[in-house]
Amino acid sequence: MTTTYPQTSTPTPAPRRATGGAAPWLAGGGLALLACALVSGLAQAAHDFRWWSLFVVIPTSLIAAAGLVSLVRRGGGILAYAVAGLGLIAFAVGVMLMFGDVPRFWPLLIALPAAAIAGSYYWRPDDPLGRSFHRTLVMLATVAVGLGLAFQAMRFGWFDPSPRWWAWFMVAAGVVVVGNGAELVRHRMVYRVSAAALAAGPGLVTILLGVRFLRGWWF
Repeated sequence: MTTTYPQTSTPTPAPRRATGGAAPWLAGGGLALLACALVSGLAQAAHDFRWWSLFVVIPTSLIAAAGLVSLVRRGGGILAYAVAGLGLIAFAVGVMLMFGDVPRFWPLLIALPAAAIAGSYYWRPDDPLGRSFHRTLVMLATVAVGLGLAFQAMRFGWFDPSPRWWAWFMVAAGVVVVGNGAELVRHRMVYRVSAAALAAGPGLVTILLGVRFLRGWWF
């Protein structure tokens, strides 16, 4: 007679092999180095190549690639986004140094960081006050992008602005601050009125200063 005993141990599952592996990282690094080679080739073809700028272009391109790969593989993250943004901005500075075009393209140093801040709108806080503060920063950054692009268009001679044209951006920034402060009133928060009042103060001052510069008023 054969005796059968119940199974008392749980079978150990076989370890899974990691999917993806190092392929995305290698692809990102390869594309970064390809971009460096392309930029270097264009600079040499233009007979305006500064070899020492490679010490800026190569590491910043790899940093940007690492941030972008991490952002895509892990479904997004503000830290990966920040690393990718900083890498791309520094890479752009390196390209300007390589071609010696910083005096002509310096407005991009305003537009690119502001665009990176504006792109962070996807990561919104849950708290209404934090969400309003973040939205204000994003919208102010969008105004700064427009200011940088306007300066760049002036450098290229695409338009001849009127005197004190930049004051329009002051007015736009003040409207952004006042508008986001007023939006807080609709939330059921104990401090919503005080927060809206604190936002309205500097916003109105900025609007009045912008109008003063535009109109040439004495006050």
